[in-house]
Amino acid sequence: MVSQATDPKVSRAKFDREICEFRALAADYRRKGWFLLQAEFPRVLVLLAAPHLQPPAVVTGVAFDYTDYDLRPPSVRLVNPFTSEPYKASALPISLIREVQNQVIPVAGVDLLPGMDPPRLVQLQPLMQSYDPEEIPFLCLAGVREYHDHPGHSGDAWELHRPNGEGRLVRLLDVIDNYGLRALTGYRLEVQARIVGFSANVPQ
Repeated sequence: MVSQATDPKVSRAKFDREICEFRALAADYRRKGWFLLQAEFPRVLVLLAAPHLQPPAVVTGVAFDYTDYDLRPPSVRLVNPFTSEPYKASALPISLIREVQNQVIPVAGVDLLPGMDPPRLVQLQPLMQSYDPEEIPFLCLAGVREYHDHPGHSGDAWELHRPNGEGRLVRLLDVIDNYGLRALTGYRLEVQARIVGFSANVPQ
């Protein structure tokens, strides 16, 4: 649990600003499939749907905890929108995958034309990270508490990102929507045949 070290009035005022900005454009967000279910300091619960699917689908909830904001970034979890229980990694309803261009690929004997960029290796990187399928994953993104608390990101301090608004509610929802919801193209069905009895002819 994160304790409230900042003056609660300051955190609440910044929290209220996030909620007011969301509600000012609530109709636009509803068309995108974003529904604000709960907003009581320091917690926010947003339901994300996929209106572009036929039929439209309720996909996930996103729980935010703005305790000690913005001395600390908000906590972000994907949760069951009906129970608010965080999803384990093995049960995530969406995969937040982004393409990352890494090191340059050397091409022997090829001279690049002026202005051409060298080819780079493109990798798929999941934004939801965990060590075990039964763990609750965290959103591996600057501006999220779990990201900045992770020892692997000790060199990427929250203070470097706070001025850019990277912990803002709408910005974080947009990232989840972009890499999770908009990537959905349809439903994946699995049909299993099961023997439920015998068929027989009725004797004459």
